[in-house]
Amino acid sequence: MGTERRRGDRVTFERGIPAHMMGIDGTWRRDCMMEDVSETGAKLTVEGSVEGLALKEFFLLLSSTGLAYRRCELAWVNGDQIGVNFLKQGDKKKKPARRSSQAVDV
Repeated sequence: MGTERRRGDRVTFERGIPAHMMGIDGTWRRDCMMEDVSETGAKLTVEGSVEGLALKEFFLLLSSTGLAYRRCELAWVNGDQIGVNFLKQGDKKKKPARRSSQAVDV
C-alpha cells in the first residue's frame, strides 16, 4: 500500500470500533467503524456514500451520547475508507491577535 505519513504511533483494532461522523452544522450523520487511531488522526470505514458531504471539517462521535468526540478534517479517501486528521482546539478558528502590531502611546 502507500507510504505511512502519520506521525504518531497507531493502534489498530481487530474488529473496528463503532462510531459516527456528523457535520459541524449537524445537517448530516453517517455510521462508521474506526479501524485505527493515533494521536493525530484515524482511519474510518464509512457506511453509505460520503459523496456530497461537507468533509472539510466534521465531528467524529465516539460515544452514543456524543460526549466523547473529536473535530476532524478529511485527509484522504479510498473507496469506503477515509483518513482523518484530528484538529486541536483553536485550529482554523483563532486568528492572530492584532494588538502586538499596534503602537501604544503613553
